[in-house]
Amino acid sequence: MATFQDSSESLRDALMRTISQIRGEHVTLRELVRLIGEQGLLLLCALLTIPFLLPVSIPGVSTVFGAAIILISVGIITNRAPWLPERLMDRPLDADKLNGILKRGADMVAKIERVIRPRVRALTDGAFINRLNGFGIMAGGILLIFPLGLIPFSNTLPAFAILFLCLGISQRDGVFVILGYLTLVATVIYFAALAYAAFAAGQGLASFFGG
Repeated sequence: MATFQDSSESLRDALMRTISQIRGEHVTLRELVRLIGEQGLLLLCALLTIPFLLPVSIPGVSTVFGAAIILISVGIITNRAPWLPERLMDRPLDADKLNGILKRGADMVAKIERVIRPRVRALTDGAFINRLNGFGIMAGGILLIFPLGLIPFSNTLPAFAILFLCLGISQRDGVFVILGYLTLVATVIYFAALAYAAFAAGQGLASFFGG
């Protein structure tokens, strides 16, 4: 069984600790899991959102990190250590680029964490609410891996939703949990608007060429 306890370590501290221990030209998800530690799955999930919060991309990150977030959310829902496939765990990522993104992300996270504190505990305490929040993280992971990486905010919005949910759960801050769900709703509305715009454009082109 997995225990998703309150984290005594801030995400910024976890980021800086992880950065200081990354060695070599490449890093894998397996190494990141080892560096964060078995008790830091929510911190790991939050860490995996950092590359999507900044206007920088690393090839393969969206698929690898998005899939990992979904599998971690399954672990939260079932209260068991998540299973992560070997191919996902051992896919190499550019260590220098990842380090640079994590350093920039640490500064952003530090500003967010200044306002986090235990409150509205009804949204963070209890087995049922933890499972519900796990489904929220899963929804964010699914939205994150949509093939819309070139469209502005298509990765950023779900990444912020996951980050808010993970920080809210780990630090027992229900306000951040609410922010996470509101950002999820905003993401769904944004994606729906994109789909409608694409449909309308297609209809317009069909009418134009159809005479």
